[in-house]
This record gives sequence, structure tokens and C-alpha cells, in this order.
Amino acid sequence: MNDAATNKLGWMLDDALKMPETRHAVLLSADGLLMAHSERISVDNAERHAAGMAGLQSLARSTAEFCSQAETTWRQTVTEFDDGYVFLVAAGPGAYLAVSATENVDMEAVSFRLQELVQRLGKELTTPPRGDLGGVR
Repeated sequence: MNDAATNKLGWMLDDALKMPETRHAVLLSADGLLMAHSERISVDNAERHAAGMAGLQSLARSTAEFCSQAETTWRQTVTEFDDGYVFLVAAGPGAYLAVSATENVDMEAVSFRLQELVQRLGKELTTPPRGDLGGVR
């Protein structure tokens, strides 16, 4: 099966990358499986980064108690590097969205845009598959 057939939500990630200074986006499951990726990143790299992001979100979630209480809900992790940032956000039950950006990105704008995208993705990820609509029961 080709990548276009398996990357059905990739267009939504590409839409988020229309912001200046953004680089790549991946949608991943909690266990690190790639669910979708932006067109600017190869499938191999997207799969590799999805696995890494799963580890990052796991670490962040396990340290939530350091912030407040054990029941604190993890929402977002921003990691800073010399050349930019990685934003990692919860995108629905068992799904996470990661976006990379340059050091010149407007961090507040990206965070806001990601929350908008999470709302859209949430609807796509929780929409149940349609049954047989052609038959009469």
C-alpha cells in the first residue's frame, strides 16, 4: 500500500505547517506507531521520530506529579534545542501530535494552532466507521 493511502490525515498536518518557521509534523499513537505525517518528512524519518516522541510523552506524563498531584493531566511538552523547538501535545485518546519548528517560531501562535488542530483531529480520530449504508434492514 502506498503512503498516500495510509496517510489520510496528513493533509491536516500540512495545514498546521502553513505557519512561518514550522518544519515537520507527525501524529502518533501512545505506543509510538506513526498514524500520519506532514509531506515535508519522509515516512522513515516520521516513523523514527514517532517512536522517540512516544518516549518523550511517556516521560512527561510520568513526571506530572512533580508539577502538582499524581492526578495532574499532561497536556503539552515543549523541548528547546539550539536550532529550534519540538511541541508535543495530546491529540485524543492514545494519540499525540508533534511539530518541530525553528528557533524563530512564534511559540504562542504554534501552541494555539496545535490546540485548534487537536480539536479537528479529535473529531477525525473518534468518528466511528460507517456501516453498510446501502442495505435496508
